[in-house]
Amino acid sequence: MLDLLIQSFQMKSMSFFEAGMLICFGASWPFAVMKTYKSKCVKGKSRLFLSLIILGYICGIINKILNSMDLVFWLYIINLLLVSTDFMFCIIYRHREENKN
Repeated sequence: MLDLLIQSFQMKSMSFFEAGMLICFGASWPFAVMKTYKSKCVKGKSRLFLSLIILGYICGIINKILNSMDLVFWLYIINLLLVSTDFMFCIIYRHREENKN
C-alpha cells in the first residue's frame, strides 16, 4: 500500500485531460451535496444515476491502480467520496420522506 502512495505522487505520464475532466466534474459535487444537506429534499434525485457515477469512479480507480498510478488517482477518490456522500443523503432523506407518509 505504501508503494501505491509513493507511486501516486511521482509525476510520470499523468493525463492532464483526465485530470481536467475530473476537476470539472468534481467542482459541481460539493454544491450538490450541500444543497441536499441543507434542503433535506431528494425529490428528483436518481439513486440509479448516482450509483452509475459511483461505479464509473470505482472503475477509474481500479484502472489507475492497475495501469498508471498518478495524482489523478486522488481526484477519483475525492469525487467518489463526494458522490457517495450525496448518495448517502439521498438514501437517508428518501427513507425519512417515506416514513412521514
